[in-house]
Amino acid sequence: MKKTSILKQKNVINMMLILFSLLLFISCKQNTDNKTKLTQKNFISQLTEEEINNGILTPEIMWKFGRVSDAQLSPDGRNIVYGITRYNVPTNKSNTDIYSISVEGGTPKQLTTRIGGEFNQRWTPDGKKIGYLSDNSGSVQLWEMNTDGTDKQQISKIDGDINSFEYSPAGEHILYCKEVKLEKNTHDLYPNLPLANVKIITNLMYRHWNHWDNYKHSHIFVADYSNNKIANSKDIMEGELWDAPMEPYFDNSEMTWSPDGKTIAYTCKKLIGQEYTVSTNSDIYLFNIETEKTTNLTKENLGYDRYPRFSQNGKKIAWQSMETPGYESDKDRLFVYDFTTDKKEYITENFDHNVSNIVWSDNSIYFISGLNATYQIFKVDLNTKKYTQITNGIHNYNSFAKVDNIIIGQKMSMSMATEIFKVDEETGNDTELTFTNKNIYDNIEMGKVEENWIKTTDNKKMLVWLIYPPKFDPNKKYPALLYCQGGPQSAVSQFFSFRWNFQIMAANDYVIIAPNRRGLPSFGQEWNAQISGDYGGQNMKDYFSATDYFKKKSFIDENRLGAVGASYGGFSAYWLAGHHQKRFKAFIAHCGMYNFESFYASTEETFFPNHDLGGNYWDKSNKIAQKSYAQSPHKFIQNWDTPIMIITGGNDFRIPYTQSLEAFNAAQLRGIPSKLLFFPDETHFVVKPQNAILWQKEFFGWFDKWLK
Repeated sequence: MKKTSILKQKNVINMMLILFSLLLFISCKQNTDNKTKLTQKNFISQLTEEEINNGILTPEIMWKFGRVSDAQLSPDGRNIVYGITRYNVPTNKSNTDIYSISVEGGTPKQLTTRIGGEFNQRWTPDGKKIGYLSDNSGSVQLWEMNTDGTDKQQISKIDGDINSFEYSPAGEHILYCKEVKLEKNTHDLYPNLPLANVKIITNLMYRHWNHWDNYKHSHIFVADYSNNKIANSKDIMEGELWDAPMEPYFDNSEMTWSPDGKTIAYTCKKLIGQEYTVSTNSDIYLFNIETEKTTNLTKENLGYDRYPRFSQNGKKIAWQSMETPGYESDKDRLFVYDFTTDKKEYITENFDHNVSNIVWSDNSIYFISGLNATYQIFKVDLNTKKYTQITNGIHNYNSFAKVDNIIIGQKMSMSMATEIFKVDEETGNDTELTFTNKNIYDNIEMGKVEENWIKTTDNKKMLVWLIYPPKFDPNKKYPALLYCQGGPQSAVSQFFSFRWNFQIMAANDYVIIAPNRRGLPSFGQEWNAQISGDYGGQNMKDYFSATDYFKKKSFIDENRLGAVGASYGGFSAYWLAGHHQKRFKAFIAHCGMYNFESFYASTEETFFPNHDLGGNYWDKSNKIAQKSYAQSPHKFIQNWDTPIMIITGGNDFRIPYTQSLEAFNAAQLRGIPSKLLFFPDETHFVVKPQNAILWQKEFFGWFDKWLK
């Protein structure tokens, strides 16, 4: 499922950023208990002599990467602040520090050195200081420092933790988010039973993504800001039983200030219970801090409306909008509203791709969009509706910022973790500014990534990435792995994942076949939409097309093929296990859908199966739904004849871990060689360092056993 794929979000780029932001916050909180036990030396990512001599990527090296995040361009466009997170595997802890660098490049300056975590770094509007969040005082509060990292001062003393904040453009106010308890839990209802441990549930959405309902809601507060102090905080959503930013990702880019500092635009899904779980109807709300009036800007649209951005003069506002109710992977359209004329305009009507990361510049809007499984920076002239592609190449731009003629962005590829680049708009060329993991790339060989276009069974052209082992020998025959993407609507783009990493798969002497099968964005809306209601159909044929094409290559041993995937990719592995006709010798399914009927009744966001499966399983008159449920992998367990390893997390509520237990139990009862990895404290992703290293070792141990 899109929200549960290895790339989560309605848009692959934002999904990765949102998840990473949550990971940073959780890590910061965890580290406070151990801050006196660890020093900066514990987080230096130097390679050992053995790793250098070996020269290939390993699970241990993966956790030595510095992870770049949240690059912010200064108001004058001259400098950048950003975060780097590093891990200490022996303690399972992380540490995030803030750095700065000139847009002309040079040596980065480390601004924070405290063990724990500083994040959500922002320039003050005058560019003279940097604000950030830190738990140095015992709770997460707003701090500020000089641009060289000196004179750190605590600014806020809010009751509880601040989750995110933004300065108003004039510098007279800030907005911040924190949780507010609005509902009664068991101990509120039964105070005389303090040891009682039960959840009393009367409505849906009692758990979401990876957490149970905690009776709290994320609210936006606005406060006066002057003389390095904040005062007169006001909850602009007082008493409201919903979250802004929206759960489960709480992405602070879902809210923004107007240029005059008088209006806060924010995204919210103002629904509860069953209405919430079956709907994607979020809206853009405008809160006037002077009148304290809230206006719904998008109430006529019943799909997602998110990520508002005001024009520089404040006369217009742009946002991303999905039209189809209940469809989380619909086209992300660009809309603009003109406050002076009270008119809305659908800007990208003739643009067949998604829009994200909206940035205004005079009468143009810059944005990121997927194109053939890469993510590039574009701009559109609002007068002529002419589109210009600014960047080009085999890479993903995940985010960018623009001040005057300066563009900086966060870029990655299958062979490079995120770094910060400066983009020349005239030529499209980019220049790398940060080299966070140069020590690794200088010593570790990455495998070649090759773009291939092959023909499908219905005579379409499909992009398939082929990733070669780093020490590839064309005269040798290699085992190969078919990578089945999750999402289901998340492109197999140029992402560098710290879990499903193609380079580490290739480093273990496998050729990786990674097709952009039907149902993935960046190839037009028809290609993206085909999968819904047809889970066992054309997209599975696309997998067979890729497998059958590449297994004929002289360097691939067609008798040593495996298939692997997570989420929808896990479903794909299960489905292929019942239909592959001896193509594969081993499978791995991570957090996959095995039994559609029990999945429908146990997942939390019911709008997803309602759209993608066509509805519920008990409506026998619904032909689309009945076709979908007929393709449930559990209905083909009698055909399973191939070893399979199944992986799941105890806190995965999107595809509950019971799906994996069902599949493993069935495989065991059928006598299929099988193994189950159950991580009680992991979610849809395995993110704790030692768990992740174990995951990788089991992953390759399984395939090595059956394919080598």
